[in-house]
Amino acid sequence: MFDSHSFYKKRLTSHVKDLSRYLRYIFNGHIAFAMLFFIAALAYYYQQWLAQLPEDFPTAWVMGIVFGLIASYSPVRTLLKEPDLVFLLPAENKMGSYFRNSIIYSFVIQIYLVVLLFAAFGPLYFESFPGREGSTYLLTLIVLFIFKIWNLLANWWMLKVRDASIRYTDQIARLLLNIAVFYFLVYGEMLLAGITTVLFIVVFLYDFFLSRKQAGIAWELLIEKDRNRSQTFYRFANLFTDVPHLKTPIKKRHWLVSLISKRVPFDYKNTFDYLYRISFIRSGDYLGMYVRLIIIGGLFIYFIPNIWMKLAFALLFLYLSSFQMMTLYNHHRTIMWLDIYPVTAEMRQKALIKWLIQLIMIQTVLYSFIFLVAQEYYGVVMVLVGGFVFNYLFINGYVKRKLA
Repeated sequence: MFDSHSFYKKRLTSHVKDLSRYLRYIFNGHIAFAMLFFIAALAYYYQQWLAQLPEDFPTAWVMGIVFGLIASYSPVRTLLKEPDLVFLLPAENKMGSYFRNSIIYSFVIQIYLVVLLFAAFGPLYFESFPGREGSTYLLTLIVLFIFKIWNLLANWWMLKVRDASIRYTDQIARLLLNIAVFYFLVYGEMLLAGITTVLFIVVFLYDFFLSRKQAGIAWELLIEKDRNRSQTFYRFANLFTDVPHLKTPIKKRHWLVSLISKRVPFDYKNTFDYLYRISFIRSGDYLGMYVRLIIIGGLFIYFIPNIWMKLAFALLFLYLSSFQMMTLYNHHRTIMWLDIYPVTAEMRQKALIKWLIQLIMIQTVLYSFIFLVAQEYYGVVMVLVGGFVFNYLFINGYVKRKLA
């Protein structure tokens, strides 16, 4: 007899084992060091910023929007796979325990983000509202947990609705109501917070009755949602190690490929020069990660007041970009026909090193331009010199040894 509870335990065990295997590669020594540096620097400047907090700072709006987004983002991880569409369909009426466990697991794994943001906003809350007690802020956490559960249930009910436009409309309505509730709650307007809560409950009950009218389970939608979330995680993990079952999206980007590849000489010695460049451009991972790291690092450099911390963040993001782009070397490892290329391993390594040097120097020049815009002329010289020194040390001290 089919036991959906036991089946879920096996599926969850397999999922956790798969997850932990990749997390070991993601949170290695390099990333742990970078995260420690980030947290320490952000905590220091957060404290400095709070000491000079403007009286008219819109704390209620900021916290209301962030808490509203966190409450609204409550996806349900069902851990379903594509073969389940065939093999579990006959047992649809016995899947109650399975989906109940899925909802509980989804809530548990999202608690950490709620607690993290609650702790991060605590100093801002008490600095903006010095006359309030800790129990008032604790009430906000309790309400946030309640709304998190409600949104999780509403999202699950709406997954039975096959009309995408209805689901999107419902998500937008609940998001606006969530933001309104937490804005009024933080601002201290308890009456208005209560009214918007009643409105949310109306939408919540509407979702429940709408789901009851749906015939059966939308298996295709559930599998698609879970597959997309799994692929998102695998794409991130692929930046640190090879993920064999990753379905990497390929984007043509003809004009960018033409701009990069036309500078590569047409010669067998430049085979991997060409391959690494078009893989960097067309893959769904590398170019986006590179650009995001440049933008995030640039924001830190521009807004942080201390010039030495600016330089430290510049070098940190140069390191992060270089470390992430190194995975290009193994990007085509599973393609066996590349081994028939009349190209030595030394040429392949030189091609990657040359491309990494160019990427690091482009990022260094962009960061020096940010220093120039911020009128930190001494910083322009320091980041250029620091970038050149980092380039030399990282390539010769780490990359070549790693590739060998």
